[in-house]
Amino acid sequence: MTTPTPTLNPYVTLLGFARYVGRTGPSRASFVGGLRRQRASHSGFNPHSSLLKALKADIQFRTEGTHLDQVRTAVKDRWRPLYNVLVPATKAYLWTLGDLSECELVRPQEVVAFVGPLPVKINPQFGLRYADGRAEAVRLLFDEERPPREAILATLHLTQRHMDDVLPGAEAVVVDVRRGEVHRTDELTKPEQLEQWLAGEAAAFAATWNAAA
Repeated sequence: MTTPTPTLNPYVTLLGFARYVGRTGPSRASFVGGLRRQRASHSGFNPHSSLLKALKADIQFRTEGTHLDQVRTAVKDRWRPLYNVLVPATKAYLWTLGDLSECELVRPQEVVAFVGPLPVKINPQFGLRYADGRAEAVRLLFDEERPPREAILATLHLTQRHMDDVLPGAEAVVVDVRRGEVHRTDELTKPEQLEQWLAGEAAAFAATWNAAA
């Protein structure tokens, strides 16, 4: 007797969805198929987790790069070339925060939101509160290639859309670490147009996911 294959309903993190909307052509289907297989097998490895942990420690303890320097030599040999590139770039971002005594690391909340028919997990990596009252919900991107504009727009818009639950009063921020670029919501963008575009993208993602079953 054949055991039925468990149903995997469409679901994606905001990072995965942003990478999807930044793609074109046949690569979209293969990308969604890869995400589906990864979820089915409960696999996946984040090579940036140690880097992110070190950055948070430097912010929290106001050590201006000490933990990042340490992790650069502590990672396994296979990750040394990656960390030799990313640690200096991440330190450069750290220094843009200014006086760390005026900056507090805070934890944002994860939110599962619907974009059209698609559940998307909104999960900034960390939050910051400044002495002047400003706050940021931050997503770092470590990709070797420049992130497409569509990916930046989707990340900023969907994070800001749910900010009341993620980190009340904060501003969504996306940092392209390798290029040292900090992206914020453009006041010229029209939220209603972004909503319409993203709903269509979400529907296409869900259809591709289900077709891969």
